[in-house]
Amino acid sequence: MSITPNSPSGSTKTGPLPAGTQAPDFQLSTTPDQRVSLSDFRGQPVILFFYPADWSPVCGDQTALYNELLPEFRRFNAALLGASVDGAWCHLAFAKHRNLHYPLLSDFEPKGQVARTYGVYRAGDGTSERAIFVINSEGVIHWSYLSPIGVNPGADGILNALEELAAQKEPQLEEKK
Repeated sequence: MSITPNSPSGSTKTGPLPAGTQAPDFQLSTTPDQRVSLSDFRGQPVILFFYPADWSPVCGDQTALYNELLPEFRRFNAALLGASVDGAWCHLAFAKHRNLHYPLLSDFEPKGQVARTYGVYRAGDGTSERAIFVINSEGVIHWSYLSPIGVNPGADGILNALEELAAQKEPQLEEKK
Protein backbone atom coordinates (compact mmCIF):
# COMPACT_ATOMS: atom_id res chain seq x y z
CA MET A 1 0.00 0.00 0.00
CA SER A 2 1.63 3.25 -1.09
CA ILE A 3 0.80 6.54 0.58
CA THR A 4 1.76 9.92 -0.79
CA PRO A 5 1.61 12.67 1.81
CA ASN A 6 -0.26 15.83 0.86
CA SER A 7 1.56 17.93 3.43
CA PRO A 8 4.86 17.96 5.27
CA SER A 9 3.14 16.48 8.34
CA GLY A 10 2.24 13.36 6.36
CA SER A 11 -1.50 14.05 6.29
CA THR A 12 -3.51 12.61 3.45
CA LYS A 13 -6.60 14.43 4.68
CA THR A 14 -8.39 15.00 1.42
CA GLY A 15 -11.78 13.88 2.62
CA PRO A 16 -13.24 10.41 2.62
CA LEU A 17 -13.09 8.35 -0.55
CA PRO A 18 -16.33 8.97 -2.47
CA ALA A 19 -19.04 6.61 -3.63
CA GLY A 20 -18.08 4.70 -6.75
CA THR A 21 -14.45 4.24 -5.66
CA GLN A 22 -13.02 0.76 -5.30
CA ALA A 23 -12.46 0.32 -1.56
CA PRO A 24 -8.75 -0.21 -0.92
CA ASP A 25 -8.07 -3.64 0.52
CA PHE A 26 -6.20 -3.86 3.79
CA GLN A 27 -5.15 -6.32 6.44
CA LEU A 28 -5.36 -5.20 10.08
CA SER A 29 -5.09 -6.88 13.46
CA THR A 30 -8.22 -7.70 15.45
CA THR A 31 -6.21 -9.37 18.21
CA PRO A 32 -2.45 -9.56 18.75
CA ASP A 33 -2.32 -12.75 16.66
CA GLN A 34 -5.28 -12.46 14.24
CA ARG A 35 -5.66 -10.28 11.16
CA VAL A 36 -8.65 -9.45 8.98
CA SER A 37 -8.69 -8.29 5.36
CA LEU A 38 -11.46 -6.34 3.70
CA SER A 39 -11.38 -8.94 0.92
CA ASP A 40 -12.38 -11.59 3.51
CA PHE A 41 -15.87 -10.08 3.30
CA ARG A 42 -16.18 -9.98 -0.50
CA GLY A 43 -19.66 -11.09 -1.52
CA GLN A 44 -21.46 -9.19 1.23
CA PRO A 45 -21.87 -5.51 2.13
CA VAL A 46 -19.43 -4.10 4.67
CA ILE A 47 -19.90 -1.20 7.05
CA LEU A 48 -16.42 0.14 7.78
CA PHE A 49 -16.33 2.94 10.31
CA PHE A 50 -13.33 4.85 11.55
CA TYR A 51 -13.40 6.51 14.95
CA PRO A 52 -10.77 8.56 16.77
CA ALA A 53 -10.07 6.51 19.89
CA ASP A 54 -11.28 3.80 22.22
CA TRP A 55 -12.50 5.08 25.60
CA SER A 56 -13.65 8.53 24.44
CA PRO A 57 -17.29 9.31 25.27
CA VAL A 58 -18.54 9.84 21.71
CA CYS A 59 -16.69 6.79 20.40
CA GLY A 60 -18.10 4.68 23.21
CA ASP A 61 -21.64 5.81 22.36
CA GLN A 62 -21.13 5.20 18.63
CA THR A 63 -19.69 1.71 19.06
CA ALA A 64 -22.45 0.78 21.53
CA LEU A 65 -25.16 2.04 19.15
CA TYR A 66 -23.78 -0.05 16.29
CA ASN A 67 -23.57 -3.07 18.59
CA GLU A 68 -27.29 -2.65 19.40
CA LEU A 69 -28.06 -2.41 15.68
CA LEU A 70 -26.12 -5.55 14.69
CA PRO A 71 -29.34 -7.55 14.11
CA GLU A 72 -30.58 -4.84 11.75
CA PHE A 73 -27.25 -4.73 9.87
CA ARG A 74 -27.25 -8.53 9.63
CA ARG A 75 -30.73 -8.40 8.11
CA PHE A 76 -28.90 -6.95 5.09
CA ASN A 77 -26.13 -9.58 5.43
CA ALA A 78 -23.74 -6.71 6.20
CA ALA A 79 -20.50 -7.13 8.13
CA LEU A 80 -19.58 -4.40 10.62
CA LEU A 81 -15.95 -3.38 11.15
CA GLY A 82 -14.71 -0.58 13.39
CA ALA A 83 -11.21 0.87 13.00
CA SER A 84 -9.03 3.26 14.96
CA VAL A 85 -5.33 3.85 15.54
CA ASP A 86 -5.49 2.13 18.93
CA GLY A 87 -3.53 -1.08 19.44
CA ALA A 88 -5.07 -4.56 19.43
CA TRP A 89 -4.74 -4.94 23.23
CA CYS A 90 -6.58 -1.67 23.78
CA HIS A 91 -9.32 -2.80 21.38
CA LEU A 92 -9.70 -6.11 23.21
CA ALA A 93 -10.14 -4.36 26.56
CA PHE A 94 -12.53 -1.77 25.09
CA ALA A 95 -14.63 -4.40 23.26
CA LYS A 96 -14.85 -6.55 26.40
CA HIS A 97 -15.81 -3.55 28.57
CA ARG A 98 -18.48 -2.41 26.06
CA ASN A 99 -19.60 -6.00 25.27
CA LEU A 100 -19.09 -5.44 21.53
CA HIS A 101 -19.81 -8.32 19.15
CA TYR A 102 -17.97 -7.18 16.03
CA PRO A 103 -14.29 -6.76 15.14
CA LEU A 104 -12.35 -3.63 16.03
CA LEU A 105 -9.41 -3.22 13.67
CA SER A 106 -6.09 -1.83 14.83
CA ASP A 107 -4.68 0.73 12.37
CA PHE A 108 -1.76 1.11 14.76
CA GLU A 109 1.43 0.37 12.86
CA PRO A 110 2.22 1.90 10.52
CA LYS A 111 0.04 4.38 12.40
CA GLY A 112 -3.09 5.34 10.51
CA GLN A 113 -1.98 3.83 7.20
CA VAL A 114 -5.46 2.54 6.31
CA ALA A 115 -7.13 5.75 7.53
CA ARG A 116 -4.72 7.69 5.28
CA THR A 117 -5.60 5.47 2.33
CA TYR A 118 -9.31 6.15 2.92
CA GLY A 119 -8.62 9.90 3.26
CA VAL A 120 -9.63 10.12 6.92
CA TYR A 121 -6.41 10.42 8.95
CA ARG A 122 -5.96 13.41 11.30
CA ALA A 123 -2.19 13.99 11.27
CA GLY A 124 -2.45 16.90 13.69
CA ASP A 125 -3.57 14.69 16.55
CA GLY A 126 -2.59 11.25 15.24
CA THR A 127 -6.11 9.79 15.09
CA SER A 128 -8.63 9.04 12.40
CA GLU A 129 -11.65 11.11 11.57
CA ARG A 130 -15.11 9.87 12.49
CA ALA A 131 -16.00 8.45 9.07
CA ILE A 132 -18.26 5.74 7.70
CA PHE A 133 -18.04 3.73 4.49
CA VAL A 134 -20.71 1.34 3.23
CA ILE A 135 -19.04 -0.97 0.73
CA ASN A 136 -21.03 -3.16 -1.64
CA SER A 137 -20.51 -6.88 -2.15
CA GLU A 138 -18.10 -6.21 -5.04
CA GLY A 139 -15.85 -4.01 -2.88
CA VAL A 140 -16.99 -0.64 -4.22
CA ILE A 141 -17.82 2.21 -1.86
CA HIS A 142 -21.56 2.82 -2.11
CA TRP A 143 -21.75 5.60 0.50
CA SER A 144 -19.29 7.52 2.64
CA TYR A 145 -19.76 10.12 5.33
CA LEU A 146 -17.45 12.31 7.39
CA SER A 147 -19.00 13.31 10.71
CA PRO A 148 -17.83 16.19 12.88
CA ILE A 149 -15.29 14.66 15.26
CA GLY A 150 -17.36 15.34 18.38
CA VAL A 151 -20.71 14.16 16.98
CA ASN A 152 -22.06 10.63 16.97
CA PRO A 153 -23.21 10.17 13.35
CA GLY A 154 -25.90 7.65 14.30
CA ALA A 155 -26.95 4.94 11.89
CA ASP A 156 -29.60 6.48 9.60
CA GLY A 157 -27.13 6.99 6.74
CA ILE A 158 -25.85 3.43 7.08
CA LEU A 159 -29.34 1.95 7.05
CA ASN A 160 -30.37 4.09 4.06
CA ALA A 161 -27.28 2.93 2.15
CA LEU A 162 -27.97 -0.73 2.99
CA GLU A 163 -31.58 -0.33 1.86
CA GLU A 164 -30.37 1.18 -1.43
CA LEU A 165 -28.00 -1.75 -1.96
CA ALA A 166 -30.81 -4.23 -1.23
CA ALA A 167 -33.11 -2.41 -3.68
CA GLN A 168 -30.42 -2.60 -6.37
CA LYS A 169 -30.22 -6.38 -5.91
CA GLU A 170 -33.99 -6.93 -6.17
CA PRO A 171 -34.20 -6.04 -9.89
CA GLN A 172 -31.26 -8.38 -10.55
CA LEU A 173 -33.13 -11.21 -8.81
CA GLU A 174 -36.24 -10.49 -10.89
CA GLU A 175 -34.20 -10.66 -14.13
CA LYS A 176 -32.87 -14.13 -13.21
CA LYS A 177 -36.38 -15.58 -12.82
